[in-house]
Amino acid sequence: MTETTEAIDVAIIGGGIVGLSVACAVAGRGHATCVVEREQRFGHGGSTHNSGVIHAGIYYPTDSMKAKLCLEGNERLYSFCQKHGIPYKRSGKLIVANSDNIGGLETLATLGRANGVNSLELVDRAFIRKREPYVEATAALWSPSTGIVEAESLIRTLVKEATVRDVSLLPNTQFEGSSDSVNELELRTKHETIMARSVVNAGGLYADEVSAAFGGDLFTIYPVRGDYAELTSSAEHLIRGLVYPLPDSSGHGLGVHATRTTWGTVTLGPTARYQNQKNDYESNRDSLEHFQKAASRFLPSLKIDQLKPGGSGIRARCAPAHIAFSDFKIIRDSQVPRLIHAAGIDSPGLTAALAIAERVADLVDATLT
Repeated sequence: MTETTEAIDVAIIGGGIVGLSVACAVAGRGHATCVVEREQRFGHGGSTHNSGVIHAGIYYPTDSMKAKLCLEGNERLYSFCQKHGIPYKRSGKLIVANSDNIGGLETLATLGRANGVNSLELVDRAFIRKREPYVEATAALWSPSTGIVEAESLIRTLVKEATVRDVSLLPNTQFEGSSDSVNELELRTKHETIMARSVVNAGGLYADEVSAAFGGDLFTIYPVRGDYAELTSSAEHLIRGLVYPLPDSSGHGLGVHATRTTWGTVTLGPTARYQNQKNDYESNRDSLEHFQKAASRFLPSLKIDQLKPGGSGIRARCAPAHIAFSDFKIIRDSQVPRLIHAAGIDSPGLTAALAIAERVADLVDATLT
């Protein structure tokens, strides 16, 4: 039963990297803010179940939100990590191909440069071997502005920064219902009712359900599961940085790639598979043989006994499987103008989060004034 009623300027539903980034940005503009998070721990979902890659902005259609916000978010994130001592590395990335796919690298380079990623360079086998002695490829696209970040540390820092800005953080708080009035939106949880002048829907996999609960725009979030494998400690020397194949033609992912983390382990993945459940991280996991076969495109010396099962994550896409590209949904709701969506934030959401936050904060300012 609801026990108390609280009034606030902005309520954010979802305490992942996007929700926390928005909280910091909105509170930094002087708005009283709270974050409602269903899990006991902030960033428990897709925010920390990913590769931890800081993307450059290469892959996305020019003028899409993903292209613009990834490019802006890239430098914002590097600066934020440097300022707050978050483990990261501007390691660069090789997107590799063999002789029959050189045209794919050239096409990708053209797209990346159109998006403003001007540091891209087509490189030869000698360049590849110098950086990655065990990788077999004829040529590669070198992206020096790509890197990695320790996502868990990033989440902890955002929680700390939100606290400094007097954001009310409400973990383990299930959003149970809502109603709309002329000047406020009502959020109901088990213990309280929150009256907010504006609500930001950063609900991740549940953003479609949040919108429906407010009587807002109807859309569907499609869960896309991605599994990982890890190289055993005896095989970690095979990869020094970030090595990617050309992206999957389905558009559902960037292909199974190799990532050396900030703490020195090496992951392979993620795969990409649509599923119905939003919380199923374990059933029907991809086999180690699947990862070995995928990695053999650029790491043919990898043996099956050099792999072990890794983690998994679930991406929140705004489009079904037959649609290759799905952009971020960052918009004021057409039915409930005080409701602002930051939905469908799959890759490159981690990279773009701080830029997304500024875009959402602008919408909040416009709503409150």
